[in-house]
Amino acid sequence: MARTQKKSETPQYNAPDFLAWHVIDKGEKSYWNKVGAAWRHKDDKGYTLQLETVPINGRIVLRQPLEGPDHQNEKENGRA
Repeated sequence: MARTQKKSETPQYNAPDFLAWHVIDKGEKSYWNKVGAAWRHKDDKGYTLQLETVPINGRIVLRQPLEGPDHQNEKENGRA
């Protein structure tokens, strides 16, 4: 039998609740590299963490994403 349920034509994007950053401290400077994201579970009792890479040193920091294109441009230019 064929399935009668149709898939949505446009996939729905669920923005992450947090971005995961790998932070390395070198002297007085800290270097931040985005390594993944986290999404809240529907029951609000946990998160799913998806990492694109797994660092072997430093620390992973979860931060809420900045809102809007103005903040993205500031971050890319090193002003955030």
